[in-house]
Amino acid sequence: MGIVGSIIEKARLRILLRNEYESLSLRRWFSNSFDVDVGLYSYGCFDRWRVPPRTRIGRYSSFAKSARVLDANHPVEALSTHPFLYEKRFGLVSSELPAPQLMIIQDDVWLSHNVTVTPSCKFIGRGAIIGAGAVVTSRVEPYTIVAGTPAKIIRYRFDQKTIDAIEETKWWELTKEELSDLVKTSPLAVFHPTVSSLARLLSSGMG
Repeated sequence: MGIVGSIIEKARLRILLRNEYESLSLRRWFSNSFDVDVGLYSYGCFDRWRVPPRTRIGRYSSFAKSARVLDANHPVEALSTHPFLYEKRFGLVSSELPAPQLMIIQDDVWLSHNVTVTPSCKFIGRGAIIGAGAVVTSRVEPYTIVAGTPAKIIRYRFDQKTIDAIEETKWWELTKEELSDLVKTSPLAVFHPTVSSLARLLSSGMG
């Protein structure tokens, strides 16, 4: 990409990021141009230098501006780890490295500041929280809080019965307007979910 193209891309991104949470145009651009799919209301992840191709992000996820996802390591078995030996564009090799597996980041995931997700991690489950400065080297289970280098489970956000009840609601499929209604009508279930408060929510027709 030339200098003019780079300037145009930055200007377009700046305009589209004004409505980062909801812009369908922004999401189509990143899907078509960079192979990064981002669900509605997720934010902080529209950066092709920090979020690589073949990344799939759910709805309502939060990325700190310093969080980064890595899709591949330099090959360590070759004579050199330099990209001359694995990127075709330099003219030394005739083929690229195989495409990496899909990186799946589900709904309502929070990647805090200075998080690094390494290529050995290809799944971060719904509702997970990655603590600041963590280096994630393996699968992150849903609703866990992980931290450290390498990242380890600190605790689960909820007990299993509450997690099951949350999953049954499928609240992440709600629109912003529907979530607003839920805040007004069922604040206890929203801000302090319990099995009983979620059961009342489900009995009202949600899920």
